[in-house]
Amino acid sequence: MTGPPRLLADLDVLLVEDETLISLLLEDMLADLGAREVRFAARLGTALALLEAKRPDLALLDVNLAGEPVFPLAEALTAQGVPFLFITGYGRAGFGGRWADRDVVQKPFTFEVLTRALAKILGAENP
Repeated sequence: MTGPPRLLADLDVLLVEDETLISLLLEDMLADLGAREVRFAARLGTALALLEAKRPDLALLDVNLAGEPVFPLAEALTAQGVPFLFITGYGRAGFGGRWADRDVVQKPFTFEVLTRALAKILGAENP
């Protein structure tokens, strides 16, 4: 049996999630996919500071951070050309307008669902 695909080999990831258990699960999944570094933020201000300090290769964004929308960070990532994936318990019902066409993974999700979504935003084939 082979291991998980190394889809994120040598990539630095910004993970923005306010639920500790979900962030730990995601961090493990990202490591299994080969991420070089996973920087974590539970609040918008911290995430924006991490982005200012170092541009990631990829970001995963919970849409609602303790009642605060993550969209200002999504704007900043878009301006820098950083691919990102929304992760939310609300599904597409949680947002519209500018972000309606963005890729979303709805919680709860599996490793396979996350892998397919990341492959899509990275332009990878057959993860």
